[in-house]
Amino acid sequence: MKNILLIGFMGVGKGSVAREVIKLSDFVSVDTDDLIESMENRVVKKIFEQSGEVYFRNLEKKIALWLEQNVTNTLISTGGGFYKQENLKDIGIVVFLNSPFDKIIKRIKNHPNAVKKLKKRPLLNDLKKAKELYNERLPQYAAVADITIDVTDKSAIDCAKELLQKVKQYA
Repeated sequence: MKNILLIGFMGVGKGSVAREVIKLSDFVSVDTDDLIESMENRVVKKIFEQSGEVYFRNLEKKIALWLEQNVTNTLISTGGGFYKQENLKDIGIVVFLNSPFDKIIKRIKNHPNAVKKLKKRPLLNDLKKAKELYNERLPQYAAVADITIDVTDKSAIDCAKELLQKVKQYA
């Protein structure tokens, strides 16, 4: 089975959907941000603060090449900007989890761990800038996706079931 890459804006629910897919399938799961944090022994926020975005994007490129060469039958949750990797389609089936910006923010704020989730995503402290980034990325996500799943007001389990149904055509 090919890999599945989950792309989408920060906070859209990639991790939540990934956890449900794992329960329903034979896939194992990795998260590109987690891989980078392990490589660097520091969190993404600190990497950006201390080394900058260009450095971080180079780490994503390194991870993308490693995934392409070494990983199969895996569900890969990605950071919000990972979709720009040139070898995305060589890694696996690209699934875009989509939701309107306001619904993403509402989802995060209603989460029991909202303070931690917002702290992890400093970009969301300035909602105007975050919405501009969302609007910039939305058509780009759609352009690279093999499959789009609207996650708006759906449970993670329902999204996972829809995802598994839609990726069957690529098996």
